[in-house]
Formats: sequence, structure tokens, C-alpha cells
Amino acid sequence: MKAKTVAILESRLGSQLGDLVGKHGGRPLLAPALAEVPDLDRAGIARRVAELQARPPTVAIFQTGVGTQALFRATDALGHTPALLDLLGRILVAARGPKPTAALRSRGVRIDRSAREPFTTAEVLDSLQGVALRGERVLVQRYGETNVGLDNALRAKGAYGASLGPFGAAPVLGWIRSALMACGVGILQIAYRCPACAVWRRPAVPCVPMTSPSVSLQALMVNGGEYFR
Repeated sequence: MKAKTVAILESRLGSQLGDLVGKHGGRPLLAPALAEVPDLDRAGIARRVAELQARPPTVAIFQTGVGTQALFRATDALGHTPALLDLLGRILVAARGPKPTAALRSRGVRIDRSAREPFTTAEVLDSLQGVALRGERVLVQRYGETNVGLDNALRAKGAYGASLGPFGAAPVLGWIRSALMACGVGILQIAYRCPACAVWRRPAVPCVPMTSPSVSLQALMVNGGEYFR
């Protein structure tokens, strides 16, 4: 990379990508384009937990460790953790990988199905083989962006999805263009990590000149092939 400055817009894996850039001779500049913001609707969470207790889902899928921990912190603050644990004790619990597994075990939650490596949506679905889902409800732990691939796959199996999670993803945009240009970033290399397959991909137009007047940094697409628009 010949000492080029490389802007990294990823939030959760920014430090790992920065190390990779450094190993190839580049200068990493961490500029996360999304931030996780609390979405603590106390009344909404109370209603959802009560509704799930009254009409329990068949399966609960936990996708990330950070999201699982945040969910329990929220229910702790609201006094709903005992009800959530009671619910999880009565249904089948699936974990996407070691991080949600560790978070669930720290709360004494039994784990019935575990996805194998590389812990993508495909492995989550494989772990549910033999589970009758048609006409059943599946609770999916939300962690910001929606896992469209998982939602579509569950819908194709005839399941009805229900989400639960205290966080949403919000763009952090106001300072990005000026900060990147001040650091000498002339070209913005755009990539996104497909949540369904855990593979880094390039969209159709992966390189955008930072000086282009047509570039407006509005949103980083995390669930498809779009880019900054």
C-alpha cells in the first residue's frame, strides 16, 4: 500500500482491519460510519416480553455477543430479566457463535443448538435442521441492522419472525468527509461485510473520489450492495 492512508469505516472490526492495513504497509485511519445507539423504549420492551411470555416462540436465535449482553443490560435496568430467563428456559435456544454462547452462559441460559464455523447465517439455519418451523414463531435477537438473509430464510420455511433488542444503528456522518480529507484521503475504498455469509464484498462502484461534488456521505449500507449515496 506504499504508506497510503486507508480510511476504515467499519465499526466493530475496525481495529482488526487496521492491523491488516498496517501489515501491508498502509496507514489505517479509523472512521466508523455507524454507531450503536440505545433504543430503550421501556414500555415497548415491557410489552414485548409480556407478549412473548403469553405467546412463546418456538425458537430464539442469538446472533452476537455484544447484542446479547446489551439486551440483558436493558432487561436488568427494566426489571424484566427474570421474565426473559423464564421464557428462554421454555423454548429452544440457538447461538450463532462463541460470543453469544458466552453471553448466554453467563446468564445461565441453556443452549440447545450452536452454529458451526464460520458462524454465518447458513450455519445457523443448518443447526435448526429437524426443527419444525412452519407456522411457528422465531425470536431473533436484533443487533442494529436487520439480518435480511436470516429473515428471508425463516419466512421461506413458513416461520413468523419476532425481534428483540435494545440497539439500533445510526450513521455518524457530520465529520467524516472533512476528517478524511484533512488526513489526506483522496480515494474512499468502499466495502461491506455481508451479514448472511460473513464475506467482505465490493459494491458495483467501490472507489469514490473524496473531492467529487456529487459525493454526499449519507449512509453506509450494511445489508446489500449499495454504498454512499
